[in-house]
Amino acid sequence: MNFKEQTQQQLERALRKLAEKFPAEQEATMLSDIHFRVSQDTGEVTILDDDDRELTRCVVEEWIDNKDDEFYESITPVIRHCLSTHSQLADNLSILKPYAFVLEDDDREAVAELYVVDGDTVIVDPDLMEGLDKDLDDFLENLLKS
Repeated sequence: MNFKEQTQQQLERALRKLAEKFPAEQEATMLSDIHFRVSQDTGEVTILDDDDRELTRCVVEEWIDNKDDEFYESITPVIRHCLSTHSQLADNLSILKPYAFVLEDDDREAVAELYVVDGDTVIVDPDLMEGLDKDLDDFLENLLKS
């Protein structure tokens, strides 16, 4: 799925609204997750706190009435890209670290962990090191053969 610049702008605007609610100079709030609930039918992205209180929302026109079976898998990198591109906003919310941005479907089921902020460590893609164990095992096996 190819996403337009307008989609990125809508997501960026929602992220800026979220950052206004948690300015860096404010005392840190206790949250563990920020939930991005995306409706495949309406294209609505609702950003919620741990208690399902709405923090902000936007409508991504491109996602309205999307019938793609792989919808959530295809929007995950788009939202991740927005969060990593605007990491200055995402990393400096007045929320006690660590906290995570989580993608949810219409049924409030977690689909993907989008972005994790943990002090000086920021994890963008949890699948980044997928297969590392096998690579290390292969390396060790080759090393011991020598």
